[in-house]
Amino acid sequence: MTACRDRRRTWPVATLLVAAALLTAAGVLTWSARSSAADDNPSGKIIAEIMPIGNRVRTADQIRQVMHSRPGIPYEEATVQEDVRRLNNTKWFVPGGIQILTQKDPDGRIRVLVYVTELTSTVQDIQFLGAQHGYGDLAKLVGVRKGEPMNPMANELGRVAILRKYQEDGRYFSSVELIEGNKPTDTRIVYQIVEGPKVKVTGIDFYGVDSASVSRLRTQIVTKKQFAGFFGGQFNPISMEVDRQKLIEYYEGLGFLDVQITPEVVQTGDVGHVRVAYHIAEGRQYHVAGKEIQGVKSFPLDKLEPLADEMKPGERYNRYQSEANKARLKNYYGVRGHQVAIEEHRIADPANPNVVQVQYEVMNDRGAPDRVGRIIIDGNTVTRDRVILNQLDLRPGQILQYPAIEDARMRLSRLGIFDPEDPPSIEVVQNEFDSPLKDIRVKVRETRTGSFMLGGSFNTNQGITGNITVNERNFDILRFPTSLDDFRQGRAFRGGGQEFRIEAAPGTQFQRYSATWRQPYLLDTPFGLTVSGYYFQRGYAEYNEERVGGRFTLDRRLDPIWRASLTTRVENVNINNIPLDAPASIADDYGQHFLLGLRPGITRDTRDSYVYPTTGSVFDAGFEQVFGAYTFPVGTVEYTKFFSNKFLAREDGSGKHVFGLRTQVSVAGSNAPVYERFYGGGIRSFRGFTFRGMGPFENGYATGGTFAWLNTAEYQIPILANDKFHFVTFVDHGTVEQNFSIKNYRVAVGAGFRLNIPALGPLPLALDFAVPLNKGPGDHKQLINISVGVFGSQ
Repeated sequence: MTACRDRRRTWPVATLLVAAALLTAAGVLTWSARSSAADDNPSGKIIAEIMPIGNRVRTADQIRQVMHSRPGIPYEEATVQEDVRRLNNTKWFVPGGIQILTQKDPDGRIRVLVYVTELTSTVQDIQFLGAQHGYGDLAKLVGVRKGEPMNPMANELGRVAILRKYQEDGRYFSSVELIEGNKPTDTRIVYQIVEGPKVKVTGIDFYGVDSASVSRLRTQIVTKKQFAGFFGGQFNPISMEVDRQKLIEYYEGLGFLDVQITPEVVQTGDVGHVRVAYHIAEGRQYHVAGKEIQGVKSFPLDKLEPLADEMKPGERYNRYQSEANKARLKNYYGVRGHQVAIEEHRIADPANPNVVQVQYEVMNDRGAPDRVGRIIIDGNTVTRDRVILNQLDLRPGQILQYPAIEDARMRLSRLGIFDPEDPPSIEVVQNEFDSPLKDIRVKVRETRTGSFMLGGSFNTNQGITGNITVNERNFDILRFPTSLDDFRQGRAFRGGGQEFRIEAAPGTQFQRYSATWRQPYLLDTPFGLTVSGYYFQRGYAEYNEERVGGRFTLDRRLDPIWRASLTTRVENVNINNIPLDAPASIADDYGQHFLLGLRPGITRDTRDSYVYPTTGSVFDAGFEQVFGAYTFPVGTVEYTKFFSNKFLAREDGSGKHVFGLRTQVSVAGSNAPVYERFYGGGIRSFRGFTFRGMGPFENGYATGGTFAWLNTAEYQIPILANDKFHFVTFVDHGTVEQNFSIKNYRVAVGAGFRLNIPALGPLPLALDFAVPLNKGPGDHKQLINISVGVFGSQ
């Protein structure tokens, strides 16, 4: 006989063992442990019958319906374990009150005996005495309803959950007592609750800090103190353990492997306020004596050793660098189809207590590489399977590249169509036959994918601009509704993984209205298609410009850093309100103009961040041939490079000084109209000059150029410990010329600030002061450049 127990809890088995002993003595049951003969092992044998034993409240059929095991199918240990879990989840039985045994029949089949101990009393009433906040949430939290079996252990877990909820809400001094429902014979569940006041953190103290910056320590923890006596600072004792772990990780990054951290809640005279203290015993700082890799079987050691090149002997031990070494080793195996674990061992040197030998042990390095078996998708009720499959980049039969699984999971999360609270998961399903074919199970939970956003921005180029956006991230242009239920259940025009966006941006100096549709995987290929229609209106000193048109872009990502595209634009441009004294180079372009442009382009992007890049570069090049009212070419090349110096950063690697270089070259045909020429000046172009305030001028009007070369060198220094406030100094230099020449080379120097405020959106507030050192005839200076945006969503 084999036994399958619920291993999470202890079950009183005295009665069962006596019964089993009697049956064994009578020759009815036989134990079939793993070490017994193969004939006694029930695995694979056909189930003749499933017999619940000990049930009085629930019928045998009710118990059988919960189980996956069925008569007529083979007995499988994994299925039986799942049956135990499912039966426990019914809450019909006492904790640990389920045991499954097998009995052999003369014909070779087996009977499955399900011994159960039931909960006999039922819940007649549930009360939360003293609860004044979130009563309905508490009922959901305990997860018990009237009429269910009385389960004292579940009720105690409910008590703990209620207490945790109150503490997470900042009620540190709350208490919860289970005064009824702690016995199986009870019929009521009664919780006595003392809520207490919401507690705020008035201060955070660190004691014993010798080798770290207290300002940096504050950025590591999630506990924050109250601001200005009113805002934030809600105390959650659970976060103190999170803080402790984060501080330990931070210190280990500095080489303090023996650090001990003890949190303390310090009560104040006011019951609604506390101080939080962290007592730190740093210990000694370790350096690396040497590194070695063990457990390697599949690859030459000399191929792996260069991958663990961070933390050289003699250098300070750094947890983050060691994690990077482990990640590269695991990635090397993973892309070749081997799922391994890398365990780190730090071996102390008795002769030198300040150094450690770092040993990386490769676990489970064995056998042939794994390959992709079936791909199973669960949880998508609206989203089509192909939307998920396109993100996986996995095909049955190919070598299973394990790093690609994490990349696919991140891509699924970035789609924005699945619940961020329960993000997509991708599991490699191990099979009992140890086959190299591994099934891939993808689990997703869909969420609301439509959004309505209100926002606005201000900068010295465009003035004040509002923003109203309606966006659907899981659009399906071909899923037409077949009934009203499709609208009510959110299936109409949804589920295709496309994006549809309608945007209105009215402003004081310009306005823009657009509708955009994007299919990232056109016909399930690596090509993406973007179609947009727009209306744009802007008033300049020289003329008013209106554009109505559309763009069609076909793009393809060639690899993680290269992308190619082909864009077609079709526009009608209306130029009006030209001053009477405007030169012919402007006046000749009055009226309606039709344009058709074809532009192939290529982009390479290796930045480590889109908002605050510290390393990497961006290269973008394109050539457009324009037809219609005017025929002319336009070519642009732009390159930006970021450098950071680790020697000028803080010891923990934060606070990097970043040096950026940018250059942009643009050339257009000599007959390009005024509205297609190049202009310089303003923020994100050439500071120290007004918007379109540098370049060729006639009669005081900017006529634009057919050649532009704009360059920037900028140095960025962090001011605050959280790296959200920076000081910058810069030099902008370059020119805009009427033809391909350099006659009036401009230079401006300046300084400014960058402040990242999450409430204002991802882009930082920018404030720059710039002074031209060299300018051209007619140029217009501007000392201050400002850019700020405010966005909200619903």
